[in-house]
Amino acid sequence: MPNDADARLERLEAVRHVRPGAREAERLLRALSRRRFADAERLIRFHEAVLFLRAFPHARGVLSAADGILRSFEKRVSQLPEEERNGAFDAPEVAGIAGTTIGTDFSFELACWLARRHPRRTGVDWEAGASADRMRASWPAFLPLLEEEALADANVPYLEWLRAAAGARWKDLRWLLTRYERMASSDRAERWDSLGVPVSWDLGGSRASRTKMRRPGPRVFFHDAPLLSRRDVSLDAVFAEPPLAVRRLGSRAGESLCDAVREATASRYREFYTFTHADPSTVLAARPGRGVELFLLGVRPERRLPLRAAYGGFVVKNAVPIGYIEGLAFFERLEIGFNMYYTFREGESAWIYAQVLRFHRDALGVTSFSIDPYQLGQENEEAIESGAFWFYRKLGFRPTDRDVARLLQGEERRIAGHPGYRSPASTLRRLVRHNLIYEIPGSPRGEWDRFHIRNLGLAVNRRMARAFGGSAESARRAAEIRVARALGIRPAAETVSRSDLFRDFALALDLLSDLPSWSRAEREEVAAILRAKMRGDERAYLRLMQRHARLRRALIGLGSAPSPRPSPPAGRRSQGRAGGGDS
Repeated sequence: MPNDADARLERLEAVRHVRPGAREAERLLRALSRRRFADAERLIRFHEAVLFLRAFPHARGVLSAADGILRSFEKRVSQLPEEERNGAFDAPEVAGIAGTTIGTDFSFELACWLARRHPRRTGVDWEAGASADRMRASWPAFLPLLEEEALADANVPYLEWLRAAAGARWKDLRWLLTRYERMASSDRAERWDSLGVPVSWDLGGSRASRTKMRRPGPRVFFHDAPLLSRRDVSLDAVFAEPPLAVRRLGSRAGESLCDAVREATASRYREFYTFTHADPSTVLAARPGRGVELFLLGVRPERRLPLRAAYGGFVVKNAVPIGYIEGLAFFERLEIGFNMYYTFREGESAWIYAQVLRFHRDALGVTSFSIDPYQLGQENEEAIESGAFWFYRKLGFRPTDRDVARLLQGEERRIAGHPGYRSPASTLRRLVRHNLIYEIPGSPRGEWDRFHIRNLGLAVNRRMARAFGGSAESARRAAEIRVARALGIRPAAETVSRSDLFRDFALALDLLSDLPSWSRAEREEVAAILRAKMRGDERAYLRLMQRHARLRRALIGLGSAPSPRPSPPAGRRSQGRAGGGDS
């Protein structure tokens, strides 16, 4: 590749963030559009720079030039030498480019969806491997006489058996999935998932590739002024703005959005529970401005969690998908995970994140936002390297742990006294051991600091061990009877779709020994909450929960860990104390 093209590519990567600079950006795009890249590394860099400019264009000329280049990418990839293509596009941060192939072990549900959605472009890549032990466990169900060899012999040629039964279709994903669909519904997904079937998906020139995926939305917003930085964003100010106009998509538009979310995720080698099991009838949308459109997707009733309401989210900027959201809501508390795709992480992340929180407040009524330690960097070196903790802290999130709060005070004093100071990785790892939380101004402060849904589950299991000898079935049956009696409902009439949801929620309610003595109105409201959990949109479930002050107070209390013991006096260290002292 000529040196001038190298220089232009480097300049294009830099000019993404030079605002104003429309003329230079367009000139570089048009010059490089005529260049052929003979190696994968430079072609990937070119793709990422162009895709960023498509989402954050300076002006219409930049938008048009970026679109033209992205339309050519399937051909550009095909022109690479074979040795350049092999493995170059497999890393999650670059996967999903037009003209490439995705290969991974998707879940049974997502594999079925992919095979229906892209029947001619999906298959099974047996060369990538699968579990022979799991073939032995499940394939005799649809390969007659296989057990004759599988149960007695070593080194069974399972793929030879499969080729004999399937003929030319032995790599046909749909054929194989059909065999599993005919198994008992209770274990077919587990059998498939344990097999580790290597599904291949040829993206080709598909609009499912991240190169070409677009979601029509608001008018394009051009960025010929400097992009908004974290310093330009105040969460308190954002929440003082009027509520967003939240709208529900129709069933057809909701289905289309769910398909797009699954494609955008799968093309990056990812799969999320809320996306795989999304309910098209629950999809909500809002447009906060600057070319951004936000979407929220609820989960189908038969796949809901027992206590929390699970929501997935999708972020689109100027028609380009740029990120996703995972949220778990309980009363007014939301555990939220936010991820901008690698390509766009330097593109107004703080402002977009603030709008994501605002959207959740307006759509779900949540006012307390909790960040899990993993998002901050616990067992997540990428987050440590990127300084994720400080991103959230500087937006206004605070520690929920007193030891972390003391450590943070010292770090903030060092930063104030030495502007060039940066927290070392060892210190960051100590700062990210507990959640950070942000409460909207005017909402209660501190009530959720020590809460974890795990504490409710552990309390249920301790009671099961103590009162029922560890029998889950006995504990569920007893809880169902007692809670139904206390609430004055008949479970058989109430739980047509999710009897297991009722039983599991009843286990938590059965921890409330005084439930039978609650007022009739309070118990009727709990019954309404249970019905809303099992049917319709979980937004109604959350709203009813948020209005039930007594239930809220009781479950927060049960789910909150006891206050930690005071630290030992200086010079004495308790054995095994987490984070005790500097190394």
